[in-house]
Amino acid sequence: MPRTPHLIAALALAGASAVVLAGCQAAPPTQTDAATDVCARMVTNSGGLEDRSFNQSSWEGLKAAESEYGISAEALVSTGETDLAPNVQQAVDSGCELIVTVGWELAEATADQAGKNPDLAFAIVDETVEAENVKPVVFDTAQASFLAGYLAAGVSKTGVVATFGGGNQPPVTLFMDGFVDGVAAFNAAHGTQVIALGWNKAAQDGAFTGDFEDINKGKVLTEGFIDQGADVILPVAGQVGEGAAAAAVERGGVSVIWVDSDGYETMPAEFRPVLLTSVLKNTQQAMVEIVGDVLDGEFTSESYVGTLENGGVEIAPYHDLASLVTPELDAEIEALRQQIIGGELVVESPSRP
Repeated sequence: MPRTPHLIAALALAGASAVVLAGCQAAPPTQTDAATDVCARMVTNSGGLEDRSFNQSSWEGLKAAESEYGISAEALVSTGETDLAPNVQQAVDSGCELIVTVGWELAEATADQAGKNPDLAFAIVDETVEAENVKPVVFDTAQASFLAGYLAAGVSKTGVVATFGGGNQPPVTLFMDGFVDGVAAFNAAHGTQVIALGWNKAAQDGAFTGDFEDINKGKVLTEGFIDQGADVILPVAGQVGEGAAAAAVERGGVSVIWVDSDGYETMPAEFRPVLLTSVLKNTQQAMVEIVGDVLDGEFTSESYVGTLENGGVEIAPYHDLASLVTPELDAEIEALRQQIIGGELVVESPSRP
């Protein structure tokens, strides 16, 4: 178990925060006093801190915990694969009580350092590492993606929707499983035949760009889907998804469903007119809870699993495209949400946490 911090001292002091680039030393504290007794270090994956995804939302969660509990938080930004292990080492060397790593790329380095430092608390976002001092922070995004797929089928005018991923990995394909199941559920309820391109759930294979950073790949792939008639696109590919939004803006009559964060709030304003909704991971809430557990000496390796029931996953408001969603469709989606929360409807996926 990790060492228990001094709760009273932690709550009494305000923490300074800084973002640390890969290979750089931490910036000096911005306050006149020394750093707080309790601190956290976060290591991003290669997507960077402002990825409009779970690097950004995890950091926002630590900032919220900093304000709420008076801890000190810093982020070490990885710009490539060679930064990952050294950044985790640097985070450990900081002496902080909590080390947060983000994404599957950091699983190996996290497991290695957790084994060498059994008295430290580690949390890894969007990935699972099995160790007594590592808490996986994962999300059953299939639940919310099911609602998004039902929505997509309900607003599609062409009867064709699509999804693609950055890589064939469980945190990605979990979205895609839920999405195509939601489309199928709409078809079953309405006797329609809306087609979902880009993912075959039975085969667990589909369309992938091969990375999470090359925006042009997302644009090219989306243009291909649009050429096949798709008018609602779900990219599960980090920054690559911006290419899907760009294609939707250029072509017209196409909408996009963002993932992880509310794209309407985090993406450039030029994309707002095409954003139908977003499948949300409330990583912020998880970070605040984990920091609280560390402070209270209640940190465990039990996974934090975000669901519709606990608010860990959700779909965002329809924003500028609310007029596309009829009151009847919205009511159906709400009924499905309640069925999933109540356990009457289980969204299955081999990637489910």
